[in-house]
Amino acid sequence: MRLVHAADVHLDSPLRGLSRLGDGALADLLRQATRRALENLTELTVAIGADGLLLAGDIYDGEWRDYGTGRFFVEQMGRLHDEQIPVFLVRGNHDAQSEIARSLSLPPNVTVFGADEAGTVVVDEIDLAVHGQSYATRDVETNLARAYPDAIGGMVNVGLLHTAVEGAEGHALYAPCTVDDLTRTGYDYFALGHVHTHRIFGDGERVAAFSGNLQGRHPRESGPKGALVVELEPGRAPVIRLEPCDVARWASLRIDVAACR
Repeated sequence: MRLVHAADVHLDSPLRGLSRLGDGALADLLRQATRRALENLTELTVAIGADGLLLAGDIYDGEWRDYGTGRFFVEQMGRLHDEQIPVFLVRGNHDAQSEIARSLSLPPNVTVFGADEAGTVVVDEIDLAVHGQSYATRDVETNLARAYPDAIGGMVNVGLLHTAVEGAEGHALYAPCTVDDLTRTGYDYFALGHVHTHRIFGDGERVAAFSGNLQGRHPRESGPKGALVVELEPGRAPVIRLEPCDVARWASLRIDVAACR
């Protein structure tokens, strides 16, 4: 089974520092970067024949300035619907309270997990069980992972959660949990969001991972950004690879000026 895991799209969030660039082509590129990155994610999901797309929160950056933000997301999910690819989504701290997002009509291939408790969706055709819970409010300080149901026997089990695992240095402590909280569920893979840096926890058959954000938004978010392609088979360790989706990439260069006057 092949799944794509992405998070923290922050669609139409303005990249910082654009005012210093004026109105040139570079500024225009950066203004459109999150949309182009989402398009790249859609293309990737279709191109590899994915069995599903996992979106672990913060699709939006809060309340929209333009309804076109939501319409663009619906269009991309509609393309996946045309390809018969299911999408599983949880809301995170940035998009939990968006009234526009809640009223948005998404294609039938998109499952948005509720916020009252962890839910489970079973895709019998491919023996897949996806478990997830959205945020009800921005500031979720309770450990949601502890209430996730146990794995369903005979299926590939995947969890979706927007969380600060074990503190997540540099990030707000939303839905804090430990790696043990995640692995005790028995899931084959836990798709995480909130932390903008790619990171993998655990080894063997039970793995949790942050995909990182889809597009770096400022110089501190440097290096390749994108989604994780996850190959899953019951009883075997997941095979994970990072596929870049970004269209503008930040880098830090160290310049040796010791020989200069």
